[in-house]
Amino acid sequence: MTAGDGGATHLRVGVSIPPAGFADHADAVAYVHAAAASGLDHLITSDHVAFLGGRGKDGLTTVSWLTGLHPSIGVYVGVYLLALRHPVTVARQLSTLAEHAPGRVTFGVGIGGEDRHEMEAVGVDPASRGRRTDEALDVLRALLAGGTIDHSGEFYEAPDVSVSPAPDPPIPVTVGGRSDAAVERAGLRGDGWLASWCSPRRFAEGVELAERVANDAGRTGVAWQHGYQVWIGLGDTPEEGSAHLGPMMERFYGLPYPAFEKYSPVGTPDDIVAWLRPLAEAGAVDFNIAPVAGTPIEALAGVAEIRRLLVG
Repeated sequence: MTAGDGGATHLRVGVSIPPAGFADHADAVAYVHAAAASGLDHLITSDHVAFLGGRGKDGLTTVSWLTGLHPSIGVYVGVYLLALRHPVTVARQLSTLAEHAPGRVTFGVGIGGEDRHEMEAVGVDPASRGRRTDEALDVLRALLAGGTIDHSGEFYEAPDVSVSPAPDPPIPVTVGGRSDAAVERAGLRGDGWLASWCSPRRFAEGVELAERVANDAGRTGVAWQHGYQVWIGLGDTPEEGSAHLGPMMERFYGLPYPAFEKYSPVGTPDDIVAWLRPLAEAGAVDFNIAPVAGTPIEALAGVAEIRRLLVG
């Protein structure tokens, strides 16, 4: 951990729900319980309103459902498109979720942008999404801290409003994105930077920037919860891992696999830990892993072994 920390945070490894979803309710229960039994810290889901022709899942609805499938495993939304919702409504959703699953939720926020029409579909100008996210985070964090706010801003009105009960313990809010603007947003308004598609060097630079921006703004004592989100392909060899991962990523993103290959480690758990460890040394305490293998159970087992090797 770096200077200015509000306290040490232990390393956590989470696993995404399968990209293809679950066959039925029993399949979902088995997957979630297997993840918990193997020692994984949390389950991860993304968030979309209407992505690339209508695809996606609402992130908060999904993690609310997941918390009901197991009594203790954590959940992580990575990342929620906050600019597409009103922050008072989101604060109520998070307050309710925290009341039912205290201490189990991590809330990652991002601005999106891969599909501009997704924003236009709910009346949001894609060019405004960064400013909207900043304003929404200010409102959301004040409400989650238990305050009463009287806010009139560029995008949102929140007159004389509070949301109770405040989550106890507080919900960590991380900020995703690759740009310096996203990193600075994490420093000013988040509890950590949630990175993806970058090198360990860039990650270390981002961590330093986020924490420097926070210190310059007078935000001290933050218990930083920086993280890294990554797809992996598991196999006995890197070639086998790529054979599993490549087709899945191409279906998911609609782009050729070489566009992602540089930042998508493949091979055995040892191979993948060798790729991830420099990120942990640079300050990552959360690893959100989307694994692809021969079967979902093999994928889970691989991530569990990665956690064992990383945590020690």
